[in-house]
Amino acid sequence: MSSDINDRYIWLGGEIVRLQDAKMNVLAPSAQFGANVFEGIRCYWNDRENQLYAFRLEDHYNRLQESAKIFRLPLKYSKEKLASSLKEVIKANEYHEDIAVRQTLFVDGFGSWSATNPINMFIAPIPKKRNNIRQKKGVKCGISSWQRISDCNMSPRVKVGANYINSRMAQLEANEHGYDCPIFMNEHGKIAEGPGYCLFIIKDGKYITPSITSSILDSITRKTLIQLIREELNMEVVEREVERTEIYVADEAFFCGSSMEIRSIDSVDGYTLKQDHILTEKIHEIYLDVVSGKVSKYKNWLEEIY
Repeated sequence: MSSDINDRYIWLGGEIVRLQDAKMNVLAPSAQFGANVFEGIRCYWNDRENQLYAFRLEDHYNRLQESAKIFRLPLKYSKEKLASSLKEVIKANEYHEDIAVRQTLFVDGFGSWSATNPINMFIAPIPKKRNNIRQKKGVKCGISSWQRISDCNMSPRVKVGANYINSRMAQLEANEHGYDCPIFMNEHGKIAEGPGYCLFIIKDGKYITPSITSSILDSITRKTLIQLIREELNMEVVEREVERTEIYVADEAFFCGSSMEIRSIDSVDGYTLKQDHILTEKIHEIYLDVVSGKVSKYKNWLEEIY
């Protein structure tokens, strides 16, 4: 990279500016009420090809467009503009390493919580190494007393900044109780997801994940893993409602998401799972090979930056 992360470049409203110069109105609806939609996009460096790959960029922009539509934000940027702007700011920072990029559409100006204009955008890349699951201890989880938001109130389908207050409340509660991470249940008393991460459990050689109607994000990482498990491991994936106690007797369990990739779970509510994480590590290894461009079969998921 060309500069310290605290002095890196940000794309804001059509211009490349230094981080300290990237400013917004403190009275903007985004600052006051979380009126924004966003995507967290990972890019992976391939040493052999001397190339940085953005993973499933079009899928991220499709979801961003859907979020803007549901949240009733007029989207003035085409997918081509979203992509070209992302590449522009990455190149300005001269990143030749694994990075994470936050691309956010937000309501600027002096409007109220119901304002839909003016729309602005920032793109903020930052170095972020890939997760080495073999060197990280699994997380200790607890079932949260906070219920996951649903499509009847603040839909988890939409990546809105304000939605993550739900995750904040659960995370702070989990920390107070001595856990690393919470697990949400939905309004029907079924398992939903973690705070910003989808969930898989493994039982008797079968991968099981809460259905898309279980108050979860329509996760790109989750979709990717489902396909890779079926095509590369030739193993079964079941999408269905998951009961709380199923996690207690699972062989393995893990969270997944663009930022964290895959993180194994060691225990839930004091119930210890198997500690070897064999199948979790296996799918994570395949995932990293795919996102960094080592598997030609899935190169259509990758967008070259340079």
